[in-house]
Amino acid sequence: MKNVIFDLGGVLIEWDPALAFADVFTTRHQAEAWMDRIGFAAWNRLQDGGRSFAEGLAAARADHGDDARHLAGYLAGFPVTIEKTVPGSWEIAEALLARDVPLYALTNWAAETWPHALELHPRLGDLFRDILVSGQVGALKPMPAIYRLLMDRNRLEAGDCIFIDDSPANVEGARALGMDAILFTGAEALGVELAQRGLF
Repeated sequence: MKNVIFDLGGVLIEWDPALAFADVFTTRHQAEAWMDRIGFAAWNRLQDGGRSFAEGLAAARADHGDDARHLAGYLAGFPVTIEKTVPGSWEIAEALLARDVPLYALTNWAAETWPHALELHPRLGDLFRDILVSGQVGALKPMPAIYRLLMDRNRLEAGDCIFIDDSPANVEGARALGMDAILFTGAEALGVELAQRGLF
């Protein structure tokens, strides 16, 4: 029996960080321009890697001064950024579970925002035998260590795993360790890929 490992953001849960600043900026364009200016993507990746929100805020203020002030509201605004689910993906996960396929999740996600995911999407706790959250362990995809940690703590062999992620780099990271891996481009294409592997 193959083990299927899901990424979460962009595969099961849509993440739209600009929404966290909707009360600050009049338009999405303004919010995204500000996010680009302060290097939000790089800042957030360090949060996903285990940096605390307080440390992240201090670093942003050191780098960008008063322009970084809006980040202070990010934790409070975060839940609205993950309210939507990716169409069709949950149904695939449920169908796999119904076939007794062992399901796991491996996500780049900050420790301090992770509780919001469990609160908004409580089914996560039932679908997966284990969810490895990068911010809780201080490692990020596509670093080999985080894939190995998931396998080690669940006694999985790479050759018995199918990994699903919307990031080409993360997919390549899984393949480099010997996993079968699928680049997620949508639920319909994922269903076809899994059917080709005999899971449907």
